[in-house]
Amino acid sequence: MTTVTATYYRLEDWQGGHRTQPQEFAYWVEEVTGTIPAGLTGTLYRNGPGRLDRGGQRYHHPFDGDGMVNQVCFREGRAFYRNRYVKTPEYLAEERANQILYRGVFGTQKPGGWWHNFGDMRLKNIANTNVVYWGNKLLALWEAAHPYRLDPRTLETLGLDNLGGLIPEGHGFSAHPRLDPQGLLVNFGVKAGLNSEIRLYEFDDQWGVVRQHQYTINGFAFLHDFILTENYYVFFQNPVQFFPLPYLLGWTGAAQCLHFDREQPTRILVIPRSGGAVRVFLTEPCFVFHHANGYEQGDELVLDSICYSHFPTIDQQTDYRFVDFASLPAGQLKRFRVNLTTHRVRTDMLLPRCCEFPQVHPQRVGRSYRWVYLGVAADPVANAPLQGIMALDVTTGRQSVWLAGPRGFVSEPVFVPRSAGENDGWLLAFVYNAARQCTDIVILDAMDVSAGPVATLHLRHHVPYGLHGSFTPVDWGP
Repeated sequence: MTTVTATYYRLEDWQGGHRTQPQEFAYWVEEVTGTIPAGLTGTLYRNGPGRLDRGGQRYHHPFDGDGMVNQVCFREGRAFYRNRYVKTPEYLAEERANQILYRGVFGTQKPGGWWHNFGDMRLKNIANTNVVYWGNKLLALWEAAHPYRLDPRTLETLGLDNLGGLIPEGHGFSAHPRLDPQGLLVNFGVKAGLNSEIRLYEFDDQWGVVRQHQYTINGFAFLHDFILTENYYVFFQNPVQFFPLPYLLGWTGAAQCLHFDREQPTRILVIPRSGGAVRVFLTEPCFVFHHANGYEQGDELVLDSICYSHFPTIDQQTDYRFVDFASLPAGQLKRFRVNLTTHRVRTDMLLPRCCEFPQVHPQRVGRSYRWVYLGVAADPVANAPLQGIMALDVTTGRQSVWLAGPRGFVSEPVFVPRSAGENDGWLLAFVYNAARQCTDIVILDAMDVSAGPVATLHLRHHVPYGLHGSFTPVDWGP
């Protein structure tokens, strides 16, 4: 793999986006380059780890950081920004103590050495992965626990929400719900073990349960995301095994006990939405965090996913801020064609360039589609931080790319439709600007991404790199 050079980015610039943001803000964004589209009305929500150190100790991995929800309200060509931490009891306890009291899944340890971590398997609900507004509820999501409900206007934490007792104690609610174009929110929860339990939920727009299923899956199931089609739920069961002894002994985090088996195939689990047996299809070993989309085509399922050659992890001795990107696998967009009759699975490369965080028009979820929008590396061949936004035509391979420059680092692009036209909309993305050491919010026209932002909102401060977000046409501004 080609090594990334300073031509594309400097490591110290990228590191600047991994600073804790200790403050909470609420203000109208006055510094704007370009013009915010007058027709852009509604609220962008975005979640991610905001606190990355405590009491002088850095978290071992940013995924262990406390959830900080950002809100950007658009109205009549103006924008209002607000951020607040999800005030879980664990967060508040650590704030009072000014030290880490809970181990992190991805390697963060309590201070004091392994004997202070020995046998402590308590999970801190960090509520840091996604935030979704649905059925008059705003929920901060972290897949290993219940969601936290927030006030959609003020972002005040209202408390845990088990959806009326629907989510059992000890079960999670995934941070990757899918919105069916028929007006349903569909999600899942996993309780992983030697055999794993998957619970599937479909809700109407008032959180009424339309469907609910429960399945036991053979083996350990690391399931972060899924694909929804008109008739199926589809999961990629990555070929990983969990050997918990180092975690139990207090030596490592739980994620560092995952072993990727390059000799075992990835299992594609196909589950009928109407109920029925799980069907299993085998494909080449790969690791998948995120899926772009999927749909049914005759006897085949067409599944587009971001694939890694193996599980990208950081060992206990490595500081993630100094990670060698060339030593980690790059995410690439691949297409899997699963023939439901012959059981044959064919794989094609759609985008070999390092990419992540795919999005499609919400009306194309689970349907045949043409355009996908992703964060991409500036380097076209090497693994590297995401520094650009791409619109990719999956039927022709045509690409339209905007690069944030050598000192800009992008987040997930959120697609906001203007109409039912598949590429008729705006892309909203947070961009860490190392030159300002602050964050910008860019608005791109999805029809012409390479033309660059139609507007750039310059925040007064930085926002640490985030994970996922969503948009609602409801304006929750002041």
